[in-house]
Amino acid sequence: MPELAEVEYFRRQWDSGFGSLVIAVASHPKMRVFRGTDVAALQKALTGARLLGSEGHGKQMLFRFSGGASLGIHLGMSGRLRAEATGMSPGKHDHLMLLQEQRSLVYCDPRMFGRLRLAVGNGVPEWWRNLPPTVISPAFTRTLLAEQLMRRRRSPVKAALLDQDLFPGVGNWMADEIMWQIKMHPATRAGDLNVLQQHDLWRVSRRICRTALKTIGVDWSEPPKNWLIHRHWQKRGRCPRDGTLLDHGTIAGRTTVWCPVCQKGAAQPG
Repeated sequence: MPELAEVEYFRRQWDSGFGSLVIAVASHPKMRVFRGTDVAALQKALTGARLLGSEGHGKQMLFRFSGGASLGIHLGMSGRLRAEATGMSPGKHDHLMLLQEQRSLVYCDPRMFGRLRLAVGNGVPEWWRNLPPTVISPAFTRTLLAEQLMRRRRSPVKAALLDQDLFPGVGNWMADEIMWQIKMHPATRAGDLNVLQQHDLWRVSRRICRTALKTIGVDWSEPPKNWLIHRHWQKRGRCPRDGTLLDHGTIAGRTTVWCPVCQKGAAQPG
């Protein structure tokens, strides 16, 4: 599933269309990615409109068009954005195409867990305005994090990191990376963190998000070589820090990777 940085990378794929008119809109209107959206209204609002810009927020993105139209996109598990040459024929999983004179902007989603939705009118759509603060925003404060961790005090920290109402954009590999970098077992209860550990979680999560956005999010380049991500999916991967064979298990319903030496000491939550 695309996480914060991957979503940012795909958002940038439509940058070449900024300032250009949408000549026509092609879609597979009965696909579930359009659930809750009037596809005819979407086609009408975007046809003849100029793509003005976009922004990302966690795992979501918003594209703004002239005339007051906004297109919200959540990539779900398998969604992708790309720009193709004009005149290309849509594939089976290309559920939305915005045709411009010089290119076609394509949304592809084989598994269709993503979502497309339209807002028309001045101002920011309500569903975008009400999103929680991003991890790298000034509103994501240590005080806010401490309050939210106490609300989830019986849950493992890994579960808190995957909660999109607290850490929007953070997914499985980023959560494991954060826990590894702060040397904390992912099963540690959120309510057991002391002030110093809360600060480390706040500081490191922000740093990892920023670095991922500057590497993967820009040109799909690799994060620093000493990160856990490079060993994360290896069956017999070893800790980049001490060479210990990594442990694997299920925590918060997700496959989790950690070092039994530098991330030891937490009891499994009941």
